[in-house]
Parts: sequence; C-alpha cells; structure tokens
Amino acid sequence: MFEAKLTKADLLKKVISAIKDLISDAPFDCAESGLALQAMDSSHVALVSLKLEAHGFETYRCDRSQSLGISLATLDKILKCCGGDDTCTVRYGDEGDTVTIILEDSKRDKQQECELKLMDLDTEHLGIPDQEYACKVTMPSNEFQKAIRDLSTFTDSITMIATKAGIQFQGKGDSGSHVIRWGQTASTDDDTEGVKIDLTEPVNITFAIKYMQHFVKATPLSGQVTLSLSSDVPIVVQYKIEDMGYLRFYLAPKIDDEEMPDH
Repeated sequence: MFEAKLTKADLLKKVISAIKDLISDAPFDCAESGLALQAMDSSHVALVSLKLEAHGFETYRCDRSQSLGISLATLDKILKCCGGDDTCTVRYGDEGDTVTIILEDSKRDKQQECELKLMDLDTEHLGIPDQEYACKVTMPSNEFQKAIRDLSTFTDSITMIATKAGIQFQGKGDSGSHVIRWGQTASTDDDTEGVKIDLTEPVNITFAIKYMQHFVKATPLSGQVTLSLSSDVPIVVQYKIEDMGYLRFYLAPKIDDEEMPDH
C-alpha cells in the first residue's frame, strides 16, 4: 500500500506544470523516505530530479518500495481541476494498473476522485555523481526567469561567466548581443532578494537557452534559485521546495558551438 497526502495540492500542480513539457512521462519512485522522480528529456541533454521527503506530507505510508510510471500530461490535467485550498492524496494498492488521485476541499465539503492509468516505463535510473562546483550562484528566481526571457529574444545560446567581480549572462544573435551582469549583493535583513556568489575559480560555459526556458517554469516553487557551475560539466539549476525537498534540472553544456539536438 502506498498513500501520500499533501496539504496543498497546488504544490504538486506547480511541480508537474514545471516539468511536463520537458518530459512527457516518468517513474515516481516511492520509498519509505519519500517520493522521488528522475528522468531525461527525449534528446538526452537535460535531466530532471525531484525529491519530496516523507516528513513534508500531511500523511505518508509506503509499505514497500516501488516505481509508478505516470503520464505527466494526464496528471497535469487532473491537477488543473484542483482549487487553491484543495488537499491531494495519491493512493496505490500494490495491485492493478491505476493510481488514484483524490482532491478534497474541506471548506466546501467537495471531493474529486480520479483514476490514472499507470504506464510500463522502460527507464534506467541514472546515478548522479557527487560533484564539487567551481561556482554557486543563489539569486531571486524571478530575476533568473526574467534574464532567461530577455536573452531568449536575442539568442539561442546563453554563456555564463563567473569571476570574483560577479556573474554575467550573455547572448549573441544575428541582430546583436545582450549582456546582463550582477555583482555580489551585500548582506541585508532580507537576503532572499540579493545575489550571492560562492566562487573558487572562474567559469565560462555555454548552454542552449531553450532548455533554460523550460527550467524557469519552476519559478513559482521557490523565491530563490541556485545555479551550480563548473567548466565542462552539466549545470545544476535547483529550486528548493520549502520543508520538503527540491526540484533540480541538469543540463549538459554546448561544446564548440555545435547545434544541440532538437527537442
């Protein structure tokens, strides 16, 4: 038996909305410690990793570890039916080929129950090695989202350059170039509004911006985003899910300006 109840269905709604256009279906790994998801996009350039700790759920029960293959597009349609105050319960009875999603609004004494057909996914669980990064940047997630949106109007690539002086995003296209720079913000009473840079060595690395446009769809999940950078290794874009876990995106860098595979 697996059953997990979220006080706010809106949290799962935001998670699925953020990743459904990047990965169409994925296995939810259920364990005693919590829920996890790990999947690559169809081009095998970007990896999504989600962790929701058991203690963050209102109730959580997992009698045995198992993997539930789910269509994210279908789950997204179900979660769009939820109201702002709805709870969400995910239930699977260890047998059968469906998982039950229950949306409840106690204020209106209203309940919606949906059966979602499970998928038999032939997926390989990829080990993500521990990595020391040359630079970690923490910044307001809406600032990162705006930068990606602004640069995407000029270019299909984004180059991130980190030095002791700060970090800059730059893009070049046929019509010109665009550079956005941030210095490290001095500590304030509200550090969530500033840009914090932890750097051990300079970094200069380029990525396909179309994947970043997918990543920033997770902006509603967290007020801050953390970028972990090192030369020649995938970037990690992390949105912390308060008191529960995280949503991380990994993206391989572009090499020698070669074209990335079409998504």
